[in-house]
Amino acid sequence: MKKHVFVLGLLLLIVTSSFAAKVDTLQIASKSMNKNHYAAVVTPNSYAKGSTKFPVLYLLHGAYGHFRDWLKKTPNKNTVKDLADQYNIIIVMPEGEMFSFYLDSPVNSESQFETHIIKEVIPTIDATYRTIASKNGRVITGLSMGGHGAFYLSSKHPELFCASGSMSGALDMSVMLHPDRIEATKNLMMPIFGDATLEPETYLRYSVLTKVELFKKNQMPIYFDCGVDDFLIEPNRELHRRLVYNDVPHEYTERPGAHTWEYWENALPYHVLFFSKILKSNGSL
Repeated sequence: MKKHVFVLGLLLLIVTSSFAAKVDTLQIASKSMNKNHYAAVVTPNSYAKGSTKFPVLYLLHGAYGHFRDWLKKTPNKNTVKDLADQYNIIIVMPEGEMFSFYLDSPVNSESQFETHIIKEVIPTIDATYRTIASKNGRVITGLSMGGHGAFYLSSKHPELFCASGSMSGALDMSVMLHPDRIEATKNLMMPIFGDATLEPETYLRYSVLTKVELFKKNQMPIYFDCGVDDFLIEPNRELHRRLVYNDVPHEYTERPGAHTWEYWENALPYHVLFFSKILKSNGSL
């Protein structure tokens, strides 16, 4: 009897592993930064069958992180792969380095991550995989710095995305100028902003909180959330207030939790569900 149970368990393991999303590590040449960067690409099990084209979710990591964070740091290491299988989408996790904020540094030619994502990563993914290579098949979200990046990039490039999101987003970059953080700000942001690192207008120029007019103009479906114990809760509430005041349609949610991987693992399925409704409405799912 034990032998039969063992064989059955082994067969189930083989069957389960043969019907699972696949993870690729793709090297992407960056002419803008004169170096190579990497992206993790999860294709659903259904990708291997037939010639169907798939929508793509760009999933950005946070500060102090790298492109494989979403695969390595969630408590359940299969979270991203399971969502790719469940919704039949490709999920791309590009490199954003530790403090790029996914913008083009005005002083550092080696930190040009807006250009990298928009002009290098997206075209490479569309050329390498069977994607729906239009805005109707492309969405973007991320955590913390990546939440900033997702809203920043999508607000500036609405021709590329049909929806965007943010989890625990660092939406007000001026918080970096808090008196208690000045030395840390110098160390972290000097490579991005140079001598302008401590000038408030520098952060206002790039902060998502100042992009409300773009959100209103673009009319892109957006969804963001934050944990009630997160140190970034107030900037998220402020964006919500500004969007409401300016009659910008959006969805905003607060849930129990802090700035943790447990929170983001719980939040991500809500984002993918939100995106799936948009993708279905435009015929991409």
